[in-house]
Amino acid sequence: MKHSRIDYKKTKKKKVFKRIFLFITIPLLLIALYLGYTVYETIKAANNSYVALDRDKSKYREKPVEIRKDPFTILILGIEDYGSGGKGGRSDTIMVATFNPDDASMNLLSIPRDTRVNIAGRDEKDKINHAYSFGGLDMTVSTVEDFLEIPIDYYVTLDFDGFLNIIDTVGGVTVDVPFDFWDYKHGDWDTKLYFKEGKMRLNSEEALTYARMRKKDPRGDLGRTERQKQVVKALIDEINSPSTLFKVNDIVNDVGENVETNMRVNEVLAFQQKYSSFRASSINNLDLEGTDEYIGGIYYYIPDDTSLANLQIELKEHLEMD
Repeated sequence: MKHSRIDYKKTKKKKVFKRIFLFITIPLLLIALYLGYTVYETIKAANNSYVALDRDKSKYREKPVEIRKDPFTILILGIEDYGSGGKGGRSDTIMVATFNPDDASMNLLSIPRDTRVNIAGRDEKDKINHAYSFGGLDMTVSTVEDFLEIPIDYYVTLDFDGFLNIIDTVGGVTVDVPFDFWDYKHGDWDTKLYFKEGKMRLNSEEALTYARMRKKDPRGDLGRTERQKQVVKALIDEINSPSTLFKVNDIVNDVGENVETNMRVNEVLAFQQKYSSFRASSINNLDLEGTDEYIGGIYYYIPDDTSLANLQIELKEHLEMD
């Protein structure tokens, strides 16, 4: 009788232990399987997104950079091609990010799309966003390099559909609206969207309208570029938040369908592994000062020479260029 009671207790303990073991290990196994699947989908999406530049390295580089140890640059382009059927579109958003691995810091510069510059390969000055129409990605990269006198190591292009899809997938972004305003919904002249000063949670359509508005901003293009950087930084924080863990598959699908880049899979994974704690708070905003001017009846943003020279110096120092 005594032995049977002891055996019963042992059997009961084994059953309890087995339940606890299953309770712990099954969720962990499911998470492991999900993460393995996500890595596979990420690699597949990254392979679909990879498009090399027509060169081995920038003319401003003596040798190609190594993303895990060298300072590098990324050109971010928001492509506006909905009016041209996807051909000969313009780069509506132009941002340059410089990253220094020594302190995991990033500079983010937004170049107003109407900035008057020398277009690479052409004997005339024009709006910088026209470089994409004239010569596509390669001409845009060369134009930005010559304008800032720094190398462009990597690029990322994102069309508006991709922008909307990614923000919808993460559930929106939070921005700090600088003043009250309204603007028409992108592509819909019958719908007005209203923005109130202070913190606002924006869905994809609101974020796109918020980032594109210019005419109602007292700072014009400079105000718009600030709002564009706000949205980019807010999206970075949303993607890095724990709540997006089980949305990764959807995000990488959005990326694979709407993004092109010359960053290879191993470079992306190496960067993410080393700088997984990177947050938007580590980003330093840079501005290109200038003036509005009409030349031949066409509006241009004319960069201030001193501001441009100071920007070139700051970017070169961040990249540790001689």
